[in-house]
Amino acid sequence: MTIDRRALLQGVVSLCVATPTFASATGTPAIHVLKARGCGCCNAWIDIMRSEGFSVRAEDIPPGLLAREKVTRGIPTQLASCHTALIDGYVVEGHVPAPDVRRLIADRPEAVGLSVPGMPYGSPGMGPETEREAYDVLLVLQDGSFEVFSSYPAAA
Repeated sequence: MTIDRRALLQGVVSLCVATPTFASATGTPAIHVLKARGCGCCNAWIDIMRSEGFSVRAEDIPPGLLAREKVTRGIPTQLASCHTALIDGYVVEGHVPAPDVRRLIADRPEAVGLSVPGMPYGSPGMGPETEREAYDVLLVLQDGSFEVFSSYPAAA
């Protein structure tokens, strides 16, 4: 059996188009992460999200463009972190735990998305959870204000 190039190309294109739909249909929405090249903590967060069942595509972009993307997508400067992820119509800024991302997608609040400002030690990708410092996951509202979505206490 032989397959010509056109049939092969059509099959590949069909697979690429179907993959995001399939990922969403199985409960694991695709995440597109915008980050600076070589950021180890961003890569660690991506690995954690993949291990949690998310399909993740990472894109390295220059720092200036990354900062502009955050503002353009509705993340106030004081809520910024090292990477910006896009998932199912929401922005996920920084080291947000997978359960919070799942809850965001399930609850579908009218919001820009979630943020863990800065890079708190012990948040996903930022060191061992057993040494975690206390931090909040913030729900970023469409007017730029925010409220606490969930809280993580310091490790004992």
